[in-house]
Amino acid sequence: MLLTGGAGFIGSRLLRCLLASGARVTVLDDFSTGDRRLLGGGEFRLIRGSVADLEALRAAAQGARWIVHAAARNIIASTADPYDDFETNVRGTLNVMTVAREVRPVRTLYCSSASVYGNPVHLPIDEDDGVSTLSPYSVSKLAGENYTRAFYESYDLPTTALRYSNVYGPHQSPFNPYCGVVARFVAAALEGRPLTIHGDGEQTRDFTYVDDVVDVTLRALTSPRAEGLVFNVATGIETSVRRLADLVLAATGSASPVESIDRRDIDNIRRRVLSIERARRLLRWSPSTTLVEGLRRTVDWVRAGGPV
Repeated sequence: MLLTGGAGFIGSRLLRCLLASGARVTVLDDFSTGDRRLLGGGEFRLIRGSVADLEALRAAAQGARWIVHAAARNIIASTADPYDDFETNVRGTLNVMTVAREVRPVRTLYCSSASVYGNPVHLPIDEDDGVSTLSPYSVSKLAGENYTRAFYESYDLPTTALRYSNVYGPHQSPFNPYCGVVARFVAAALEGRPLTIHGDGEQTRDFTYVDDVVDVTLRALTSPRAEGLVFNVATGIETSVRRLADLVLAATGSASPVESIDRRDIDNIRRRVLSIERARRLLRWSPSTTLVEGLRRTVDWVRAGGPV
């Protein structure tokens, strides 16, 4: 199996699960944001390189029967440098699909993002609802989805795409400047610093625990019913950022204040909650970790001395 981005937050959790199942895995990662410590101690083949390098991909994919493409520039890095975003998220995904066409794996799975929806017209958001690309990141992730679909239709390449929503949990380092809001809130609460919220805090997201994400990713990778489709990966539960801050304070027992600052220039989505009915129906999957339980596990991991 080839796993791109295996040293990242989600990729490394996938890697550990794959190795535990006995899979033979090749990891391709350029370590631009990935952390070598997250790779753990299992036996796998590691190639340091970028998905933007077609020859590195060809070397990594030799003999691969499955491909999971998790490598990407995230929303902050993409907004800071749209050209680098294009090279990694667009050209890199085209390279992955090109190599997949050459080696003909059983399935190529593309890790996309709920950011492609922008500010939705209807809630919860269904996979067939319209998209609205409001950032360079969302543009590039949707382009990757479109390449995935095009190679399925044009070259009979078995593919699946997953739209992840606000993934959090252990191994998401609060020291990474690109980490999500949960990691930032937990670190601030445990250190007694203010939890800072951009805007009024009433903006909502659908927070998804990383182990639930790994579970559905592996189901989608191997299920014949997932071929050619895109799936939302979320909980179907809408939570405000202000409510998240309160839950983090409760989970940590912290007395840190919650402070509002100016709204930020990226990811200014007012409300987001996704329908997961397609995954329930076709993959027989539903998330098993509540936000309260997921936060408890995340806090325990940080207190135990993360980031690994």
